[in-house]
Amino acid sequence: MDLKLSKYFTDKVLIKRPYIKLEWLFEIKINYLRKEIQDDGRIRYWIYIKEFNKYLRVVLLEDGETIHNAFFDRNFKDGEQ
Repeated sequence: MDLKLSKYFTDKVLIKRPYIKLEWLFEIKINYLRKEIQDDGRIRYWIYIKEFNKYLRVVLLEDGETIHNAFFDRNFKDGEQ
């Protein structure tokens, strides 16, 4: 599977957050803890990153394929809905 990345993600997010590993993003549709659809149609996924002991929020564009943003979500609590 190839990852589709938005220009914003490659030009801004990966530079601002160099700790983000692309291999984490391959798992978002399989091993996510929660999925939400935003009002604008973008899709949020949360995955647990064991090596950082944190939850990563990954935002996909409306197409459900293109990764637009990713960051550690300090406010996410596993099990909350």
